[in-house]
Amino acid sequence: MFRILTSVALSTLIFAFQAFAAAPQPTLDTLKSQYTTQFSGTAPVKWGENVPGVRRRLDTDEKVIALTLDACGSAKGKGVDSRLMEFLIREQIPATLFLNGRWIDANPALFKQLSSNPLFEIANHGIMHKPASVSGKSVYGISGTRNVGEVVEEIELNARKIEAISGVRPKLYRSGTAYYDEVAVQISQNLGHEVAGYSLLGDGGATFSAAQVKAALLKALPGDIALMHMNHPETGTGEGIIAAIPELKKRGFKFVRMSDYALK
Repeated sequence: MFRILTSVALSTLIFAFQAFAAAPQPTLDTLKSQYTTQFSGTAPVKWGENVPGVRRRLDTDEKVIALTLDACGSAKGKGVDSRLMEFLIREQIPATLFLNGRWIDANPALFKQLSSNPLFEIANHGIMHKPASVSGKSVYGISGTRNVGEVVEEIELNARKIEAISGVRPKLYRSGTAYYDEVAVQISQNLGHEVAGYSLLGDGGATFSAAQVKAALLKALPGDIALMHMNHPETGTGEGIIAAIPELKKRGFKFVRMSDYALK
């Protein structure tokens, strides 16, 4: 009797799981309407890189560092630092890659290669690389999303693009410029994305020389999340990273993906 009940219960659970897995995703318009209603009348009061809810460090005292590499996909940002990526693969250095939708469209074959490599975690850098605002705030001359619906579009459209190609929905989101208001952060979390900040500025928005990048990385502390770029081979980012990694290894650091640890 026990075996029969167990078999029936198991069959029920399998059926329920299959039904859940087969359930269609809500349409983008449905999500936008839902979130617009949910956050109606909620006015943000904070704006910046470190508003409440932004995860800036790995929650550990271990001597580990998460290298995060952004690819923004702007007119001058659709490239890739092939030497850097080949180095990471050859040396088996994990990294978390924040990819913008326009960069993915410009590099479809490379995206498939990177997303199938277990060294790399693919994360969401928005569909249009916009600062995440529900009121249209801008920074560095880049216009932010203008309302709740545009925040949903910026995150969800790229999440679905990544999942459609790779088969895996991203769990981390970093906005264009890494600026947010706290309402946009809540929306991201509700869409299943932790907001990924950083504790170590590695390349100054791809403006640092190789020597500056190396010096920045050698200041790493246990649990740091380093922000750099993978889409500007003309800058010193790649050379600086390649120079810093052997020294960091000598100091006892290990390299991890952001999802390998809880975040804080």
